[in-house]
Amino acid sequence: MTLREIEAWKLPNVSLFVLSACETGLGGKLGNGLEILGFGYQMQRTGSRAAIASLWLVKDDGTSIFMDAFYTALRKGISKAEALRQAQTELIAHPNYDHPLYWAPFILIGNGL
Repeated sequence: MTLREIEAWKLPNVSLFVLSACETGLGGKLGNGLEILGFGYQMQRTGSRAAIASLWLVKDDGTSIFMDAFYTALRKGISKAEALRQAQTELIAHPNYDHPLYWAPFILIGNGL
């Protein structure tokens, strides 16, 4: 799927679209500020209230732990922003995944409530 194909999507009833693959938050050349206009931004333009996207290459093992912690936190009924923070905190406390490479690539675009 391409960014052009997503432009035609209409997702007004989607609260959160998670794009956990590598560099889904990037859309252009780095350095000019437009690099965040990737899949995450496009998902918000479809009507989705928020998107989680990544800003660089992510490791499968760390991402798996991160997403498990994120969804566990969401199921508790807390906000998307707080669930993201808790998942990051869990990886920071993990001896094998405390490097920012694992916990820092994911961003929340849009409504964090």
